Amino acid sequence: MKLIAGNSNRPLSEAISAYLDLPLTQASIRRFSDMEVFVEIMENVRGHDVFFIQSTCYPANDNLMELLIAIDALKRGSARRITAVIPYFGYARQDRKMGGRTPISAKLVADLITAAGAHRVLAMELHAGQIQGFFNIPVDNLIIAPVFVPLIQQRFNGSDLCIVSPDVGGVVRARAFAKRLNADLAIIDKRREQAGISEVMHVIGEVAGKTCILVDDIVDSGGTLVNAAEALMKQGAREVHAYCVHGVLSGGAVARVAGSPLKSLVITDSIPATEAVKASSNIEQIPVAHLIGEAIRRTSEERSISALFQ
Repeated sequence: MKLIAGNSNRPLSEAISAYLDLPLTQASIRRFSDMEVFVEIMENVRGHDVFFIQSTCYPANDNLMELLIAIDALKRGSARRITAVIPYFGYARQDRKMGGRTPISAKLVADLITAAGAHRVLAMELHAGQIQGFFNIPVDNLIIAPVFVPLIQQRFNGSDLCIVSPDVGGVVRARAFAKRLNADLAIIDKRREQAGISEVMHVIGEVAGKTCILVDDIVDSGGTLVNAAEALMKQGAREVHAYCVHGVLSGGAVARVAGSPLKSLVITDSIPATEAVKASSNIEQIPVAHLIGEAIRRTSEERSISALFQ
């Protein structure tokens, strides 16, 4: 087995390497003067089971091209199997046509990764489950519940919990958390007037006097979470916390979260933390290298990954 790290999230790749007790394979990923990407694998990969680790986070297009070119380099280096390990799968929010003459970019990216030569994909908390069907190669979608649920149990032991989905699309995820935690479930009815702007309409479920835990896969501008927290507090919630897998946190999101009713926001290190996130008093980033590392080990050893979530 060989591990190779892209430039998108070097600390996470190093943590996965440490978990597996396997050094990262030497690779040179650099830019020409016109910013074209060049990848050179510095070690022999012929006949090896290779895992290339790369989140397609900001700058999304650069990181995506790195991933595609690295896969091509590995294919031409005669790697036996190439697994694209994508902790954060960019373009996942464009998973269906939102109107006339709009793209389904998640499908396009899936086609690009397949055409580049990947044999399988390992991702974490895809925005929509149907994205797995966009690929014609095997896709393992790691769920975050084994990481978040013990944290919630430890921090809120004895509290009257209510798991809240910030929109209808996240109900399946929130229901799974509620079942594991034996907690109540509530849903935010939200109407999005335009991209990046959300308006909370009302809360479906009883939240008065309860500690509410908002669960979502991506927090970008923070508007959805902030509006949801405000709606929950108006309905009598005791306090509101949020657990989101991928902390995109673009623009003024960190300041928006800091000035909101949210007591805390927990994210993972699938995306590198910005300086603003590191300095924030109510945003915490937790590691997921053990989850991804174990999935990589099981993939290489041809063992069940779904057993991780039982």
